[in-house]
Amino acid sequence: MGEPKTMAKTRYNVAVVGATGAVGEQMLNMLDERDFPIERLKLLSSARSAGKRLKFRGEELTVEEATPESFEGVDIALFSAGGDVSRKLVPQAVERGAVCIDNTSAFRMDPAVPLVVPEVNAHKIAEHNGIIANPNCSTIQMVVALKPLYDRYGIERVIVSTYQAVSGAGARAVEETLRQTREQLAGNSFDPDVLPVASLPVKHPIAFNAIPQIDKFQDNGYTFEEMKMVNETKKIMGDDRIRVSATCVRIPVLRGHSESVYVELAGDFDLDEVRELLSKAPGVIVQDDPASQLYPQAVHAAGRKEVFVGRIRRDLTNPRALNLWIVSDNLLKGAAWNAVQIAEHLAAR
Repeated sequence: MGEPKTMAKTRYNVAVVGATGAVGEQMLNMLDERDFPIERLKLLSSARSAGKRLKFRGEELTVEEATPESFEGVDIALFSAGGDVSRKLVPQAVERGAVCIDNTSAFRMDPAVPLVVPEVNAHKIAEHNGIIANPNCSTIQMVVALKPLYDRYGIERVIVSTYQAVSGAGARAVEETLRQTREQLAGNSFDPDVLPVASLPVKHPIAFNAIPQIDKFQDNGYTFEEMKMVNETKKIMGDDRIRVSATCVRIPVLRGHSESVYVELAGDFDLDEVRELLSKAPGVIVQDDPASQLYPQAVHAAGRKEVFVGRIRRDLTNPRALNLWIVSDNLLKGAAWNAVQIAEHLAAR
């Protein structure tokens, strides 16, 4: 791969690959909201979506088909168009001098590619060779909350169960959830055709249901989504000794992932200190007042960039363990906002 450009400009030529998708749309919103210093913006997609027109900062831009030549002159490329597209085009973009922030799983576990959550390991950005990987949405929100506990006490073990929104499976999954809900309420029958995995033959209803499968099953009985959480957590935290187990479930929520997280700390802890550490942690908002029924909820996290933590309590069976409830917008902190944060760090350098 070619040498990436040095980030020494005041304004940048930016490309968004997958601009017409749910995450791509949020990337554009974040770039606008954060007033990212853009000289020229390219909107790229598959041939199917090319020709569409999208508004950005009052200007209508035409979406172009993403090709290797699209990245000529591009400084920063944000990818969210699927792993196959990233595997094909990211090396081509790097060859042409772009720094690529990739939101797929294509490069996450590559030892040469930094896997970055800025609140946790922003220093890794400097180690890039043209590619920086954006972690999985469910992993991102968990490690943001775990980082201050890891720094203070150390972490030995994590057991996480997720309750993930259908938007994590794309726009078709959102449409299917709404359609099935309408049909169910009307007493009509319907045939599921997207979830749990669009490429697999068996489909299950999502309306009024919980599906304990996100992505394909691996030989060990865990899904790829679950193994992402296991492996990515260790890489981001920089500690292979952390034992992680995950169960990932799709539920009929449109936006916002929720997680029940059991954390075994390496040392004794004070519960008040834990709340204080979390409340001061960057990107974290503590909502933890059981007497007032205050705790994080997906419906309130939607549209917010922060990670919300509540139900903070000592485990009843292990005095060095905590139970947490962690909620965040999977399209923002879980994807688009995390990617734009990385871009801001690049620009600041």
